Amino acid sequence: MPGSRVQAPADAPGTEAVDRHETGRGAWWASWWVRVLAVYLASRVVTTVILLIFAATEGPNAWTSAGPDYFSFANIWDGRWYEIVAVSGYPAALPTSDGVHVSENAWAFMPGYPGVVDAVMFLTRAPWPVAAVLVSFLAGAGAALVFHRLMRRVGLSPSQSLFAVVLFCVAPVAPLFQVAYAESLYILLLAVALLLLVERRYGWLFPVVLAMAVIRPSGLAFALALALHVGYRWFRRREDPFPARERILSVSLTIFSGLAGLAWPAVAAIGTGSLTAYTDTELAWRAPYIGYTDLLPFTPWFQGADWWASAMLGLPGWVGVVVLIVLVALFAVLLFSPAVRRLGVDLRFWIAAYSVYLLAVFFPQSSTFRLLMPLFPLLGAMALPRSRVYRVGMVALFVALQVGWVAVCWSIDGYDWSPP
Repeated sequence: MPGSRVQAPADAPGTEAVDRHETGRGAWWASWWVRVLAVYLASRVVTTVILLIFAATEGPNAWTSAGPDYFSFANIWDGRWYEIVAVSGYPAALPTSDGVHVSENAWAFMPGYPGVVDAVMFLTRAPWPVAAVLVSFLAGAGAALVFHRLMRRVGLSPSQSLFAVVLFCVAPVAPLFQVAYAESLYILLLAVALLLLVERRYGWLFPVVLAMAVIRPSGLAFALALALHVGYRWFRRREDPFPARERILSVSLTIFSGLAGLAWPAVAAIGTGSLTAYTDTELAWRAPYIGYTDLLPFTPWFQGADWWASAMLGLPGWVGVVVLIVLVALFAVLLFSPAVRRLGVDLRFWIAAYSVYLLAVFFPQSSTFRLLMPLFPLLGAMALPRSRVYRVGMVALFVALQVGWVAVCWSIDGYDWSPP
């Protein structure tokens, strides 16, 4: 595969020596990967307890009977949509709610995750609920391992990198690592992609980018991050050489990622005969909030800010818009803070690119917490303080927020309008 590993420039993060446990010397039980997996397993025990407590008090709903078992409880919401994709595929004709507007349907869910679960079902003979959770669980473990290597690569110490993994594993949306959602598998691939980007192994990124694009909408955001990366390398080519071979590979990868981001909408268009099949399907999920609208880039968040302020809080809509503008401005400032700058330019490019992508196309609702998950590199900045009080406090806060996320988004309370 083209794109061999290259030496990072002298001023790049992550050039310090790793400790002896990370080079394979010393007892195996003290190795970095053992510590990471121990953190991951311990955090999954905590999350399992949280989910089981909520499952025990769950009433009958559209997906389960009262008090469902763990695997049934872990396969509600989008998990059932992925199962529909695996069993029935995609509709040739788009369903409508009123004969005009497209209603919610399987085209919103990409085939990568259910395809992997199908393969696991074939190999293990496990039923869908078990196989889906197994795929997410194993992918989450892999993501934690790669995230640790990524943090070491950008210059965090062993202690800081491990604490970043702790935050990663107990994050408010960490239950997604053990339910029937595609996020766990996507985050694993994204962590691999970011590590390859930091190490400038462009050739290896092609299959990873393609795999990401059939699991979650990501190609356009990653293409933007790559474009920023290429521009930055071109601008600094005198201080940091940018050979012709790497230029060709990186530019080709940028174009490839953009095309991969457009592939699924194209497949939906071909499969249904409707050019806007995918976007119309996605818009169906926001119709209960603001009605049926067209997709105009960079308008959904302003529509959402107006809706949340007026419909939910009884305030003038402009108040929500002002709050949104302030939050966006503060987030932009955050990207240039010393802690975030420690992560290096490539991870900041991704954070900026994905944030712009979200701002352009997504409507803010309860699932926004899940959609923020790809910003996980920011946990590296949160892991920098070494104070024990700070670290214990952050873990306690994250676990408490995890309980809150399950209560608000995952657990079902009658007619529930706050999906995860």
